[in-house]
Amino acid sequence: MTEIEFRSLEDIELRVGEGEDGTFEGLACRYGVVDSYGTTFHPKAFRKGLKGSYALLFMHSPYQPVGTFTAEERDDGLYIKGRYDDTAAGRDARTMARSGSAGELSVGFVRTDLPDWKKLAEMADEDRDKVLANIKGARLVEVSQITARMAAVPGSKLKTVRSALGDLYAEVDAPTIADRIREEQERRAAEAEEDRKMRERQRRAALLRLTTVGGT
Repeated sequence: MTEIEFRSLEDIELRVGEGEDGTFEGLACRYGVVDSYGTTFHPKAFRKGLKGSYALLFMHSPYQPVGTFTAEERDDGLYIKGRYDDTAAGRDARTMARSGSAGELSVGFVRTDLPDWKKLAEMADEDRDKVLANIKGARLVEVSQITARMAAVPGSKLKTVRSALGDLYAEVDAPTIADRIREEQERRAAEAEEDRKMRERQRRAALLRLTTVGGT
């Protein structure tokens, strides 16, 4: 399973063209800034896989695309440029971007820079926190237009996906990376406790044998 995450910053805004062609552009992700999740995107984080067009969604809903865009990495972040769909949803999104009621952007991505979760579980807490807090590689999934001030609210995360197509946003009860790390640590602690109990039983059995032999 692959974990989809969302990130956004308060000062990232969508800019809509003045004409009637429905164009827009914006900085979807800024590099070198600590976001409300305590994570930081590093330059060239999206250097792999920026190909073709992506869907502009509304509030990260795969059922509400409102346009398409292309993405480009620059020194300070990930820029997007595109056009609204000539649909009711697209026209509404454009109107809300212009009014400011939904004039911000949030990026949906999959991290590609993390080691296996078992290796993460083996790390010291400080080392693991450092790895998780610094995003150096990610695959862009989509960018969403979101309601004003929603960018400052942490915790938006879709837990897992099965593919990059129709099932991308199928929410299931599979564990997140954090869940897996916690489960692995609990499993290891349980194994260590069971091993300790076994050694204690063996020690007692050995003492019992010695006592029995000494008493005969």
